Amino acid sequence: MTIPELNDVHPAWLPPEAFRAVGSRRTLVAGDGTLAETVRAEVAHACARYGGEPVASGAAHDLALTLSPDGDLGDEDFVLGRRDGVTTVRAGGQAGLLYGFFEVVRLGEAAFAADRAAVRHRPATRRRMLDHWDNIDVHPVMGQVERGYAGGSIFWRDGVAHDDLTRVRAYGRLLAASGVNAVAVNNVNVHATEARLLTDRLGEVAAIAAELRPYGIRVHLSVNFASPVALGGLPTADPLDAGVREWWARTTERVYATIPDFGGYVVKADSEGQPGPFAYGRSHADGANLLADALAPHGGVVHWRAFVYDHRQDWRDRSTDRARAAYDHFAPLDGRFRDNAILQVKYGPMDFQVREPVSPVIAAMPATRLAVEFQVTQEYTGQQRHVCYLGPLWSEVLGFRPWGEAGPAVADVAVRGGVVAVSNVGDDPYWTGHPLAQANLYAFGRLAWAPGLEPGAVLDEWIGLTFAGCADPERLRRTLREMMDGSWRTYERYTAPLGVGFMVRPGHHYGPDVDGYEYTPWGTYHFADRDGVGVDRTRSSGTGFTGQYPEPWSEVYESLDDCPDELLLFFHHVPYGHVLGDGTTVVQHIYDTHFAGAEEAARTRLLWEKLAGDGLVAPDLYARVRERLDEQVRSAGEWRDQLNTYFLRKSGVPDAHGRPIH
Repeated sequence: MTIPELNDVHPAWLPPEAFRAVGSRRTLVAGDGTLAETVRAEVAHACARYGGEPVASGAAHDLALTLSPDGDLGDEDFVLGRRDGVTTVRAGGQAGLLYGFFEVVRLGEAAFAADRAAVRHRPATRRRMLDHWDNIDVHPVMGQVERGYAGGSIFWRDGVAHDDLTRVRAYGRLLAASGVNAVAVNNVNVHATEARLLTDRLGEVAAIAAELRPYGIRVHLSVNFASPVALGGLPTADPLDAGVREWWARTTERVYATIPDFGGYVVKADSEGQPGPFAYGRSHADGANLLADALAPHGGVVHWRAFVYDHRQDWRDRSTDRARAAYDHFAPLDGRFRDNAILQVKYGPMDFQVREPVSPVIAAMPATRLAVEFQVTQEYTGQQRHVCYLGPLWSEVLGFRPWGEAGPAVADVAVRGGVVAVSNVGDDPYWTGHPLAQANLYAFGRLAWAPGLEPGAVLDEWIGLTFAGCADPERLRRTLREMMDGSWRTYERYTAPLGVGFMVRPGHHYGPDVDGYEYTPWGTYHFADRDGVGVDRTRSSGTGFTGQYPEPWSEVYESLDDCPDELLLFFHHVPYGHVLGDGTTVVQHIYDTHFAGAEEAARTRLLWEKLAGDGLVAPDLYARVRERLDEQVRSAGEWRDQLNTYFLRKSGVPDAHGRPIH
């Protein structure tokens, strides 16, 4: 086992300096197996750099990392404490040993300071997964990575897997250090070449799995529901057809013969042109169970995405509501999915907007295993050209209580199915294009492991690790906290107001275009006219979407008086003069927030400029962030001007403060 080192790639949150505390101590590693060998190699690598020593059992030591499989600890669990000058990690399995090691790295010198009571660490959910929307062949519209903002794929290039997969192993190392344990390696929109990964190109998947395995990352594969037709030559892909079931069983058996620790399948079906069970008059439960049955003998799972809606909607028909679609399709199927079928539900009912209500599907299917899906890649939140730290958004969603304060939270619902996100990684030297977007990848893993973590504290962890060895760490931390902590709300202020969503340029979704999707079949409307703006989703006069929520939220969202202002236009069509909770009108709120958001973006750039010449960050990293901040300031001004001009012309109401609106 060798530790991956890449001279031309930024080390993200695992720079050599982050290992100084461990590497300068005497460390005992007791345990056998692939992951135990990884920990042993990590310790040896750190000690070789910083003068410490890996020691054998019985020798004096400062740190002990030991397996304790016969106790009450799960495979990923560990207990960390310090007593009598020795820091100890007692792990229930090899994965726990690996996660315990990285917890010590995260703590740094604090792990070896005063005595600390032994504390048990256990992930909130067993599956913490990243979906890569990577294509093998470069797609003529979406490119190598669909919704990718950090260059090409780290897995695929020029129609094949990369010859050198060292970077894939380094990626697995980063993920393990943040808590992620599963990766889907190809796009959920499975094209002709990607479909063949299931059969004659399975060896390429096996090669990727071999690089991720030392860090406890299980590989999953997105598959085409029509594979029996496209790959097997069958006349049908009907999930109830005996021949189809046999084809999937045999194919899956070959997958596990090649990759014994294979995780399972990811499926996007009957969605945006992808084939599915509807073609045969079957339900999504029928489709998911077909694959679940093929995977069950091998311990695999199928992640079946609930992103199903009519993308050929008549914009004039206000009774059709895209937000309703997932609930309408899936809630009636509760209890009909196999236990190893996981319904993967986007956190909101639309499509990863900067502000949405929590999807009602999450509360509607208690007899089904649900995974909550986030988007780390910033499709609608600045595309890694804007600073937009998403930890607070995800924390808010995971902590939301669909049944009210006395009921369980979204994180509790996700315990059985897991937490999934679309990755933001590419082959860019900084992994994520914008160096500060690395914080989103790190925060996803940490919040998937422990949803109750405070997102600001997670940001501090990322800063401390990524900039370990900085000459003035406290000043750098304060600056980055000021730039990033409120950046999600800053982005919200200068883009789509009050939960209305979208208003982006069609196709690539970057930059403002208020009416870009307004008269299209995609169902993403704001219904602004001369009198008001917003979508009426009430039961009393609108689409009835509010009725998909349990109480108390069904009543809160139904009520114009009680609906939270930040979601007002998602649930209600209101006059421009409607007064918000802070006393401002809707149209004045639009003006005020768009001016404020653009000003905040400019202040963020000023904060970064003050670091110039101080040597607190590397010159190339400083330059990359500065270039992205310049674009953010430009784009925020464009959003401000287009949105304010649009609503001034629609409403005829001038800005109360007389500011220039073009």
